[in-house]
Amino acid sequence: MKIHGNDPCPCGSGKKYKKCCLGRVDGKPGTGDLADIMAEVRGESAKRQYSSLAELQAELNLLMQRKNNAPLAEFHGLSPARMHRFLHFPFDSPELARFNDSVQPPPDVPILRLLSLLLDAIGEKGLKATATGNLPQKFCREAALAYWGEEKYKERTRIFTIRTEPEFGEMHCLRLVAGLAGIVRKYKGSFVVTRKCREGIDAHGLGALYPELFRAYVSKFNWAYRDGYEELYFMQQSFLFTLYILRKYGGTTRSHIFYDDIFIKAFPRLLAEVAETAYRSSEETVRRCYTYRVLHHFASFFGLIECIPTSKDILDPRYTVRKLPLLDQLVTFSV
Repeated sequence: MKIHGNDPCPCGSGKKYKKCCLGRVDGKPGTGDLADIMAEVRGESAKRQYSSLAELQAELNLLMQRKNNAPLAEFHGLSPARMHRFLHFPFDSPELARFNDSVQPPPDVPILRLLSLLLDAIGEKGLKATATGNLPQKFCREAALAYWGEEKYKERTRIFTIRTEPEFGEMHCLRLVAGLAGIVRKYKGSFVVTRKCREGIDAHGLGALYPELFRAYVSKFNWAYRDGYEELYFMQQSFLFTLYILRKYGGTTRSHIFYDDIFIKAFPRLLAEVAETAYRSSEETVRRCYTYRVLHHFASFFGLIECIPTSKDILDPRYTVRKLPLLDQLVTFSV
């Protein structure tokens, strides 16, 4: 995958690639690290003399390697080298993180509840799609009532009833992700289940599809599609770091602000990607986006945390966050 200049640097520094490691090749320092490393080299050169440029280059390489492998406080025990693996190879770094593809999630996980409703409606005969290719209105209304419950359904539809699939956001998301995961597809104008879906359920029950949904959500689905914030793809790219800190600290119930703080301190340069507005700072935008997009729409949606509202102020919503047993069952860390 090509890394562009304005992308977050893969070393995990939080800086843009062009301002950090763009010039780094085979462990050699880039422009962003040069000043710090040269300061260390000057300190060393005061104690010793280098006989050649090759010797100086070797010293630079050693310093860069030491820098990349040293744990950083803002990464909560991870080094830049390990953060690089978290960001770019989350499923291919078993020495750091292992995912349990045989995990058996409880049936009350939100995304599985939605999937169960959809699969029941599809049944053996399929579920006819609308002219625009969406789920039918009648199903969406019935599924929303079953998913939300009567009280929440009345609250959510008090002003506008559900007319189209996208207006039932949770089901719309599930349907898209199920398609990306190869669980549901369209055939001759109807939604049908795939062979992979049937075989998985027959062998291990509905929970067997959870790992497929999880990987599709983090790797293929665009998280920004679910909210009105800026793209900020880095929030999705850093999902494994979020799971890492939730697993590390989630045993104690904490405010969502605790995790917002960790994310911003780890990647402060992300604030520069968001424009200030007359009514909201870039930091406030990033905080709110992280809370909704990552904690609520990802970790809570997949049953990994409990995210409970503690205020009804729509202008300043607050939540408490606590990890659920499924998080420890899904992923284990060796750092």
